[in-house]
This record gives sequence, C-alpha cells and structure tokens, in this order.
Amino acid sequence: MEFSVDLGNSAKRRTGCLVVGVYEGRRLSRPAMELDAASRRALDHVVRRGDLEGKLGTALLVHNVPGVASERVLLAGLGLERDFGETAYRTAVCSAVKTLLTTAAADASLCLNALPVNGRDGAWKIEQAVLGIMDCMYRFDELKSKPPQPKPALEHVAFPVANRPEARAGEAAIRRAVAIAEGVALAKDLGNLPGNLCTPAYLAGEARKLGKRHRFEVKVLERKEIEKLGMGGFAAVARGSRQAPKLIVMEYRGGPRRDPPVVLVGKGITFDAGGISIKPALEMDEMKFDMCGAASVFGAIHASARMKLAINVVGIVPATENMPGGNAIKPGDVVTTMSGQTVEVLDTDAEGRVALCDALTYARRYKPAAVVDVATLTGAIVTALGHIATGVFSNDDALARELVAAGESAWDRAWRMPLWDEYQDALKSNFADFPNIGSHAGDAITAACFLSRFTKGFPWGHLDIAGTASRSGEEKGATGRPVPLLAHFLEGRASR
Repeated sequence: MEFSVDLGNSAKRRTGCLVVGVYEGRRLSRPAMELDAASRRALDHVVRRGDLEGKLGTALLVHNVPGVASERVLLAGLGLERDFGETAYRTAVCSAVKTLLTTAAADASLCLNALPVNGRDGAWKIEQAVLGIMDCMYRFDELKSKPPQPKPALEHVAFPVANRPEARAGEAAIRRAVAIAEGVALAKDLGNLPGNLCTPAYLAGEARKLGKRHRFEVKVLERKEIEKLGMGGFAAVARGSRQAPKLIVMEYRGGPRRDPPVVLVGKGITFDAGGISIKPALEMDEMKFDMCGAASVFGAIHASARMKLAINVVGIVPATENMPGGNAIKPGDVVTTMSGQTVEVLDTDAEGRVALCDALTYARRYKPAAVVDVATLTGAIVTALGHIATGVFSNDDALARELVAAGESAWDRAWRMPLWDEYQDALKSNFADFPNIGSHAGDAITAACFLSRFTKGFPWGHLDIAGTASRSGEEKGATGRPVPLLAHFLEGRASR
C-alpha cells in the first residue's frame, strides 16, 4: 500500500475514486461543494434525492459525474457537523475505505483530511487516515487453507493539500504513520497467532529477526540463566509449562551511546490457563492474547527503528506460558524475586505481575531514563475503563502526563489511575513480604501497587491494556494497541 500528498484541483484529478464528505442533513462538506460546483450541482442533486442522508458510517458510490475526471466519486457520511470530531473522522475514513475495497479502484484521492476536526492540523488528519486505512485493510488469514477474500485492488491513496508547506508536513505524517501502522500490524500478527505456534521460543526467534532487520542487538536468556539471576518470580510462573521460558532483551540504539535508554517491559504470557487457579473454559482461547504487552513492545521498537528515532530503547519481554501441572506453582507458595523481596502467591492466575516484577528489576541495570511496562494485567481495568482507554499508573507525575499526552496525540487514549499509598495497605502477608494479590476490590490498582515495589530509583509507568489490546465477538482479534501511544511517547522523548 502506498500513500502520497497531492497538490491541485480535485475535479481534475484522474484517479479511480474521489472521496468527499456529506454531513447529516444532506449538507455537503467544503471539498464536496467544490466538486459539486465543477459538476454543475450533480452531487447536490444526488444527495437531495435522498440516496444519502449523511449519517456517520454510511457511503454512496456515484459513477460518471460530469465535469469530474475521476472514474468514481464516493460520498462518505460524516454525521452531524457539530459532533464531527476525532472518532467520527476515523469512522468516516474506515467506512469509506471499506466501500472502496468493494470496487475495482486501484487508486483513490481521499479529501476527508480537509475537514475541520477539533483544531487538529492537517498532518494529524493524514496520519490518522493512514492508520485507519491500514487498520481496515489488515487481514490475518495466514492459517486458513484458502484465503477467504480476494486481494483488494486498492494500492494507492493520495491526500489533497493546499500548498507546499502542507505537502511537506503531510509527507512527514505519512512516513510516521506507515512506521506506526507496520508496528501495529506486527503486534496484531503476534497477538493473533495461537499459543501452539506463538511460544516463548517463537517470540525469541521473531525478536532475532527484528534485530537482524534493523541491526540492533538481541539477547535471549534461557531457564538456567533466569534462575542464576535469582528471578524466582518469573521462573515460578514458568514451572508448570513444558515450554521453556525466555527472557528476551532487544536493544535499539538510535541515540548517543551514553544516553540512558527508555526501557519497555512487555508481559509475554503466550498462553494463560491460570495455572493451578485455572480459568473457566468459556473464552479461554482468548488467553493467547495475554502476550499482547510483549507484542506491543515488538511493535513499538519496530516503529522506532523505521522512524530512525534518535533515542535508545531497550525492550524486555519475560516470555512463558502459565499452565497447571505437577511442577506448577501452588497457591500459598512463597517465591524470592530478583530484588530479594519475597512474594506469597495466593492466586496463580495473577501471574503476570509475578513475571513482570523480575523484568522490572532486570531493567535497573540499564540505569534507565524511564521504564514503561505494558501488560494485559487485570480484568478490573476493563470494569473501570471499558475497552476505550488504557489504564496508566505511575510513580512519576511528569511521566504519567507524557504517557497520557502521547495517547491523546496518537488518538490511542489512556487515563491515569490512582496509585496512592493507602492502596498499598491491601498487600499484606503473614508469611512473606507481601502477597501477589490484595482484596478483589480495586485489583487493577493493587496490581500496580505490587509492581511499584520493584521500581524504586527510576521513573516508572504501567499500562494496563487488558481492555484495549484485543476484541471479542465477531471482530475477535488483537488491536495492536498501545503501539501508537508508545511510538508517540518515544518520538516525543527523541525530540527533546
């Protein structure tokens, strides 16, 4: 798929399809009005006949429009003009692309980026359009014996701009968006693979491929090395599985060698059966998505390398399965973590934090500028925020603001959650320094409190993506979030 910016008159563009918007109430948008004038009110006549009301997400394909060089004109419903914002813009773009994919158009000119969207500039709108288009075109059918759909004809999309400064900004936005979209697609692919294929060893192999492609160093620590380092938490989680655990470390060095890196830690539970505290059978297949934190770290590092960000980034992924078995960790067992702190494991299904705590301690050796962990950690964050926002926890106000702002900029939104000292009181044990769970009330917060005990000495942020990393139902699959948030965060750090 290719993207470009285009200077010139829309009506004179020779393309497979021109896409313009219509607001609810049959009101033409400004680009549609310009096209309507060139066509001697042909578009206005079509709309006034009632063929398109302008409701958000609808579309109407019109052929042979007089005075217009394009083979087709696609009218995209925008909804009410007063309600047209970022989400409506993405919805309109995706709806238009889905209609385009049903045609034989090999190229298209998308004029929706000319629409006003809550003060967002043209570069933002082009970036979001590219991300939306590539999201709509994403398919995961590698495991089907016969591809269910023919390859789409659409190969090129152009975005009209008014002048050369806008063109330069638009070209930069396309480069950034393509890099991020590739990172999102990588995260989706890894997340969508089943647990019998996407094992810890497979993830390690994909990390090596990524390192070879972008020429950065990759280290993979095996079980003996993990145990020798004293990673009693991570090693304990891995005990019930026949798949050997891997601690995957990726070191992208885009900045000066002496600059401290940003460390991304991704939860890599390639399948989570819950261990001895086994999960219900219903929808357990979706536990293959429990490594989406790791997948997003892969995606963010790929995007950083594609953008050639002048920043050092280290990705750490503790990869294992969480399975029941004769050697599996049991409720009530006490493990000693790499930090020396002891943990009473009251619930083996709260394994992510037990694996992550050792990875956070390992991150300390890099003397990091900041550490951000990403994990499908708790169902409680879904109860709190649903499937719209990622939960942000942090021991550093400035870092928390950065992460939330990056999510806003990327339109991969996040919301800061409390991490007050009073919540730490829920983590008390008679037999170890603390347990791996507190009371069930506020579990997303107490899980973050648990992790915070391994982050002394560096700014740390925790992204709980249990509600945003994947979808259920008819659209079941990984979303690739929060790769856009992480990419914007790293780009912001690189531009300091």
